[in-house]
Amino acid sequence: MQPRIQEVLTYLDTQRAALEQAVAAVPPTLRDRRPAADRWSVAEVLEHLALVEARIAQVVDERLAAARRDGLGPEHESTPVVPTLDVAGLLDRSRRLTASEASQPRGNLSADAAWDALAKRRSATRAMVVAA
Repeated sequence: MQPRIQEVLTYLDTQRAALEQAVAAVPPTLRDRRPAADRWSVAEVLEHLALVEARIAQVVDERLAAARRDGLGPEHESTPVVPTLDVAGLLDRSRRLTASEASQPRGNLSADAAWDALAKRRSATRAMVVAA
């Protein structure tokens, strides 16, 4: 497997494991309940992540298809990719971000159902990345 693809997949797996630990730290009886009126429940966070991952995967897939049509060949670069991502900005909880309307959770999934939706999305994203 191309080193950059392996790096990204390893990073995603590590982040998914951290998310799983964070969810496990919340008692199951509280995962569907908002901690405050203006905060999302664990279920809503998971639903949001599934929505965002689906949108990102769609954009990446479309851009890859367009690049291939334009003659993009195999990747030969092997320098690390993850250090170029602004992960700290995404994880910075000191400033609130507002999700787009399309990324807003509908709130009609339980935490278990949202986790399942996210797991299915991850499988599809992973397959798309490997195929890239």
